Amino acid sequence: MTTALLLIAHGSRNAQANDDLFHVAEELRRRGHRIVVASFLELAEPSIEQGGRLCVAQGAQQVILTPYFLSAGIHVRRDLTEARERLAEEFPLVEFLLAEPMGRHPLLIDVVAQRIHEAQRASPRA
Repeated sequence: MTTALLLIAHGSRNAQANDDLFHVAEELRRRGHRIVVASFLELAEPSIEQGGRLCVAQGAQQVILTPYFLSAGIHVRRDLTEARERLAEEFPLVEFLLAEPMGRHPLLIDVVAQRIHEAQRASPRA
């Protein structure tokens, strides 16, 4: 089964803010995931539905919608669930799964601690 990763961020009018998600997509491709598409809930393109269509056009039989969100707020629970349902209706032969947001994943604590350490090292008082 060919699996695609559909990364989803909120989106911003500021293109540089959206570049983080494109970077994550590229790194996942480098790690061996053949089909990885960055998409946005709003304010940027491709939209979630456009991204899902790109995944299917590249041969995906399974698409994992992967939220690049820290918490499972209304966007994840309602908006992304609805987008998954619309894609599943449009492509009934493709399986669309919605992954959990970053949330309380234990590795995030390490990332936060590293960022704190970096800030302290960069302090002129250090």
